[in-house]
Amino acid sequence: MSHPFLNTPFDLTGRAALFTGAGGGIGRSAAIELARAGAIVGIHYRSSVDGANETLSTIQSLGGKGILLQGDLAQEYAANRVVDQFVEFAGRIDILFNNAGDPLRRSTIEDCSTELWKECFDVNVHSAFMVTRRAIPHLKATGNGSIINNLSLSVQTGGSGGAGPYAAAKGALQVFTRTLSRELAPAVRANAIMPGVVETRHHEVFTTAEKMEDYRRQTPLGRNSQADEIAQTVLYLASDASRFVTGALIDLNGGRFLR
Repeated sequence: MSHPFLNTPFDLTGRAALFTGAGGGIGRSAAIELARAGAIVGIHYRSSVDGANETLSTIQSLGGKGILLQGDLAQEYAANRVVDQFVEFAGRIDILFNNAGDPLRRSTIEDCSTELWKECFDVNVHSAFMVTRRAIPHLKATGNGSIINNLSLSVQTGGSGGAGPYAAAKGALQVFTRTLSRELAPAVRANAIMPGVVETRHHEVFTTAEKMEDYRRQTPLGRNSQADEIAQTVLYLASDASRFVTGALIDLNGGRFLR
């Protein structure tokens, strides 16, 4: 496979990367970017089969190798099956990008039902826990594993417009990242990205056009980000270029929120 990262720290030839929620948006862009760098990729999706197929087709057109993996990761048996199927296909796991997540629907904490609260944690936290737990022995076996968790700017802001349950779940995922970085070192690194507003289908569903324009005006760089820009940071954290980085949370919000 010919790609632009040969003989650089970004060369992932021979490595295997599992992406959850890779049927579109950040997951799709990251899977394509790492395949371009030489990785064998696992493209997980829950229901967006057309998007997952498009991701795989793009990777194959670049000369890459990948497999589609379907499952509801909130179910333990499905999470285990996705990991096992990818290992059977690729023979190993070097990189895990826990990208699958969903705000589900907006609700204030006062009006939030117990069912919605539990579902938010199932979809955004428990799924990542179960996939990661199953993948850990394989990541350790490489001696150079990398886990990347996808958070949200709402971790810092507390969420807005009814995104509180989602923000709370992503906050738990942040602490989970730090726990992993302590427990799995030095064989496996664990880091997280925290995107701001990314122009993907997510915001087409949950955010009005007027609000998106407000976000652009509030961002010092003068625009919202694109999924392929976020994918560049996933590539960095997956690669040897970040070999001394673990337990980190990388802000990707164009300066809109400064810690």
